[in-house]
Amino acid sequence: MRKMAIGMLALCFWLGWVVYPHHTMADVEWRTIKEIDLKSEPLDIFQSPDGELLFILTRGEVLIYSARQQNITDRVPVDKEFDRITYSSQTKSLTLSSSTKKTLFILALEFIQKFDISGLPFKGPEDAPVVFVVFSDYQ
Repeated sequence: MRKMAIGMLALCFWLGWVVYPHHTMADVEWRTIKEIDLKSEPLDIFQSPDGELLFILTRGEVLIYSARQQNITDRVPVDKEFDRITYSSQTKSLTLSSSTKKTLFILALEFIQKFDISGLPFKGPEDAPVVFVVFSDYQ
C-alpha cells in the first residue's frame, strides 16, 4: 500500500511537471534605436501599422516621421486645441480630436513620391508638366 501511495505521488508530481507551464524569470535586453528632438511637447503619437510612419501631435502641428529616412519628413499645421491623434491606413487619413472644443477633424493624406528622372530618355518637351519615359532599348 505504501509503495502504491509513493507511486501515485510520483505520478502526480510528474504529471504536474509535464502538464503545467514552467515559469522562469527572464531579463529584458533593450537598446535605444533613435532619439528625436521635437522642439515642442508631444501630446499624442500614432505609428502606422507597417511601422513606416510615426505621426506626432504637438501643439499646433502634426509631425510625420519616416522610419526609412530616419527624420521628420513633413509638418501639417493644425489647430492648437487638438490633443489626440489616430491614423487609418485603409483611408489614408488622420483623425484629430479636441477634448476641450469637443470636435473631431479628419484629414485626408496624399503621399507624393518624387522621382529623379534626370539623364533618362524621354519624348516631348523637357519642361512639360507630364513626361512619359520610354524604355525603347528593352530586349
